[in-house]
Amino acid sequence: MKNLFDVGEVPPLGHVPAYMHAFVIHADGHGNPCTAFKQEVVPTPEIGPEEILIMVMTAGVNFNGIWAALGKPASPSLFHGQHTHIAGSDAAGIIWKIGDALLANPNFQFKVGDEVIAHCGQYCSRCNHCNGGNPMLCKNQRIWGYETTYGSFAQFAKVLPTQLLHKPPHLSWEVAGSYLLTTATAWQMLYGFSPNTAGPGKNVLVYGGAGGTGSAVIQLTSLSGGNCIAVVSDDSRGKWCMSLGAKGYINRRMFKCWGRLPEINTPEYKYYLKEVRAFGKAIWEILGEGVNPDIVVDFIGEQTFPVSAYVVEKGGMVVTCGASSGFMLNIDASYLWMRQKRLQGSHFCSLSEIVKLQHLIMDGKLTPAVSRIYKWSDLPAAHEEMLKGGDHLGNLAIQVQVNS
Repeated sequence: MKNLFDVGEVPPLGHVPAYMHAFVIHADGHGNPCTAFKQEVVPTPEIGPEEILIMVMTAGVNFNGIWAALGKPASPSLFHGQHTHIAGSDAAGIIWKIGDALLANPNFQFKVGDEVIAHCGQYCSRCNHCNGGNPMLCKNQRIWGYETTYGSFAQFAKVLPTQLLHKPPHLSWEVAGSYLLTTATAWQMLYGFSPNTAGPGKNVLVYGGAGGTGSAVIQLTSLSGGNCIAVVSDDSRGKWCMSLGAKGYINRRMFKCWGRLPEINTPEYKYYLKEVRAFGKAIWEILGEGVNPDIVVDFIGEQTFPVSAYVVEKGGMVVTCGASSGFMLNIDASYLWMRQKRLQGSHFCSLSEIVKLQHLIMDGKLTPAVSRIYKWSDLPAAHEEMLKGGDHLGNLAIQVQVNS
């Protein structure tokens, strides 16, 4: 039996070749995705007694793959201690091998050959946070494919059993392998931080509304009975957001309030404040005079955070899951304490929340958006497009072992 198969060449079910193709990032080779991702032949990972090996059919493109390539804010090698890193935090595939302890467990409900989705949340499943609390606070919580050595950008990937969900049969491999990180992250930001949660009559503003996370925020807000405003880069993207259920959209290019907060009470600050108020008026034109968003979903970061802290409603929340434009955030703190606003960090979600989300997808109430599908060899280019803010809508998918 062969020890290495070409990408797209499927071995006999259950046969684990000694080697596999993968895109690898080296700790001394960080840079833009087009140079940092190296296609190499590496040993197929060995699994432990409580681990599972999946053959990856498709994978998703997320911004953490860009951070891994750039080595910013830190090299992923600092998280797991290995010189090489295989990124990729979304996958759909086929169970290829199961650890002995799981095979001996009568409650384990998967078998070799099952079609599955792997989400990126890894937890110990033993501590008090994992049992009755919030697993994202577990000391051993890791994001698979970012804080672990092996992710989905390879023919095979090892996962924990708690990462697996059965693949919804109505979803293509490409859709199934690309939506869960963004959509689960959107769920956590909208429902994870009481009392600032989405619901009937609640108003949400989301930047990057036409992207993977933004499109999920729009649909989930609409399903809850709330109103969502999408901030986008052009009108065509705004109209697409409206088709998903957004109450309205704002073209950010019409305003000049983006970037770091100017020194307060300077001429630059007065001009900035004028532009921010114009942006706030655009929000009112959609929601009504004097009505501000209860939640602002801001994963853009440096370019948008000062505006978010200004426009969010008194007692409202600005929630972030990343910072695609830069990590150094600055705000006018007086808006926080005087108007009792809240800044909240958010990081994926728990398995119980993922199951609720998956029911919406299985029932056809939530439709993951995928606009662009890349071949395996184009994986670096896909990340490069995301880094440059390309014209894609929704999520991006990578074909690994599937060649449809």
